[in-house]
Formats: sequence, C-alpha cells, structure tokens
Amino acid sequence: MALTACCSLPQAQSPLQQILARLPMEVDTLLQQPEKYRIQIVYTQIDRDAQNRPHFQTYTFGDTTQYFYPASTVKMPAAFMALEKLNELGILGAGHNSPMLTGAGRAPQTAVDQDSTAANGLPSIAHYIKKIFLVSDNDAFNRLYEFLGQEYLNDRLRAKGYPHTRIVHRLSVSGFDTIGNRYTNPVSLLDSTGNLRYFQGEAFSQCPPASMGIGSQQLGKGYMDANGQLVQKAFDFSFRNFMGLREMHDMLQAVLFPEAVPAIRRFRLSKADEELLLRAMSMLPGESDFPAYDSVEYYDRYVKFLMFGDSTGKPMPAHIRVFNKVGNAYGFLSDVAYIVDFRHQVEFMLAATIHVNADGIFNDNKYEYDTIGYPFLGRLGRAVYDYELRRPLRHKPDLSKFMLDWKK
Repeated sequence: MALTACCSLPQAQSPLQQILARLPMEVDTLLQQPEKYRIQIVYTQIDRDAQNRPHFQTYTFGDTTQYFYPASTVKMPAAFMALEKLNELGILGAGHNSPMLTGAGRAPQTAVDQDSTAANGLPSIAHYIKKIFLVSDNDAFNRLYEFLGQEYLNDRLRAKGYPHTRIVHRLSVSGFDTIGNRYTNPVSLLDSTGNLRYFQGEAFSQCPPASMGIGSQQLGKGYMDANGQLVQKAFDFSFRNFMGLREMHDMLQAVLFPEAVPAIRRFRLSKADEELLLRAMSMLPGESDFPAYDSVEYYDRYVKFLMFGDSTGKPMPAHIRVFNKVGNAYGFLSDVAYIVDFRHQVEFMLAATIHVNADGIFNDNKYEYDTIGYPFLGRLGRAVYDYELRRPLRHKPDLSKFMLDWKK
C-alpha cells in the first residue's frame, strides 16, 4: 500500500539546496521573496573520469519562466557568433585579428575606422571581443552586433537550440528605436596590407522581437522617461533583449566543453578562436596592455560578480580564475561563470541573476546594487566554492587547458 503524504519519507536535499540552506539569514530572506528579487540560479558540478573527461550534474533554483533583463550578458553569444560567422565566410586573407571597418548607412549609425586602444590602431573582431570580456565595453558589442546583423544572430542561435534568447538592440547608445536597431551598418574586412577582402552592405532584419514564451515583460510600477518625468505605469521590456539563464549557462558550456554538448549546440570555432575566448573571458583588466586600463576604475574584480563582486578593494587570488560574462542594468545583476581553483583542483559552473529595485521605478538610477545585489552574488559564489572544496572527487581533474599566459 502506498504511503500517505503525511507518512512519506523526506526527500534528500540537492547539493544546491544544501548550499542555499547554509547561506546567512539576510540572503535567505532574499530567496524567500521570489516575486521581489526574481532570483534564478544554475549550478553545475563537474566530475572527471579516469580519462579526464568531464561529466556534469546541474541543479537549479527559481522560476525560469520569469523575465529578467540580461544587460551585458548578451555580449557573450555575440562574441561567439561573430567568430563563427567569420569562419563560415572563409575569407582568404582575413581572420579575427584583421582590421574591421564599420560604415554608416543611415542616421543615427556611426562609422569606425580606427581604434586607439589596439596595438596597431585598428579595430578588429578579436580586439572587440577582448574589450567585451575585460570591461564589458558597450561599443565593442554594438560593432559585433552590426557585423552579425539582427536577423542572422537570432536565427542562428535559435537553429542551434537556444530558443529563449532575443538580441534585438544595441547597448547604451542613443537615437535607435526598435526599427533603427533592425538596420545594421555596412562592414568591411581588410587583410594585413590594407586590401579589401570582404564587404557587407547595410542589412535590415525581417526578424522582429519575439515573445519567447516567457512570463509578463511589463515590470515595476513606473519609469522615468527621456525628459526625466515619472510615468506611472509598468515598464515594457517586450522589445528589449532577453536571454534565459540556463541558455547563458549552456552557451558558455558549449565553448568551454564542446565535446560534452550535442554538435548542433556548439559554435564553429578554430583553436585560435577558442584560445582568444578563454584568455579574454578570464583575463583581468590590469593584465592587459592593449587596451591599458586604469587599475582604480577597472580593478581585478570589476566584472567578476560571483565570489568577488562585493569586495572590490582586494586583488583576486592568483590561483583562482573566473571565465565569465556579467550584466547589470535596470536593477538586474547577472553573472554566468566557470570558476577554477588551480591550487585545490576545483572547478564548477555557476550562473545567477537577481533584481534589486526597491521602489519599482526604472531609469531613476536608484538600485540596490551595492547593498543587496553584489553581496548576494559574492556570497553565493563563495558558498558554492566552499562546498566544492569539501566535495570528494573520484579523480582529480587535469585543468591545464585553462592555465593560460594571461599577459600575452
């Protein structure tokens, strides 16, 4: 006879539940208010077999049907897809380090034919990718968005099995409405001697923003308009970017561990592309000569929210590297990361998002990033790391693939 509900045995807690149960009370308070903070977490344990092949077990927390604004995390798939598109074009004499010049087809588009932060003074896909991961540079993303084109980017991601990603606008640049973001600039690629190797004319996307099958995208109780006036109605995110947290996690996994995901979900990358991405995702701003960043403004932990987001004044431990992409805007904070401790041979993947907007007003620059958001992500990352330090492994991992010359 089946046991009744009152007599059923308690279910064993998952590793993520165990970790969350040990977090401080103030963090537990956040977890108990899902509508307010919209917290989602994806945690993946990695175990290696005797041949060093990784095996994954993933645990989740939160309502994955809730909308959250991904902010700069959309730059990550744009970087992956820019390299894939370049490889698919197969342009003789042009690679990811080749000069990429951007034209302007119509207002408010702008042109770019030089980059003073590059060693050779010229923009390139590789240099844009480096700036995207080092300091989350908005213009660098916008130029890759323009190279890709809105329709190509979204169609290809959906074809790869990422149906909950919608990248439909540039970031932090004025003048572009929904239609304007469907138009993308003409782009030219040159060889090392300055000869034109590829020209792509202005493109128009036939792919308008999709609903993505997620919950309400009307959030908050008001917002500040372009004139600084309060509009007392919900803010509409339905024509803004979106990327599901699990898809962020899966895209990162597809680049770091391509052999562990179905072929259709991988990105077409060369060995040189993979090395570029690994270095860019894990390099610290102070390790870069081109661009060179001010160490006060761009400290080690500048774009490393998980584990380190709430302790900006200290250098990161040399034996820990974080391969990741963060985003913060409209009170949403997100990070998707692969974290490695080379000294203790620990590795895991972690992605999380939280919304901190106590007054429910968007565009008023009153968000609780420092008091709630960064401390939450920092504590969550450290809690998972501490759990991983104690977790017994059958085989110690060989992590040499991820030990790079970060000053190169």
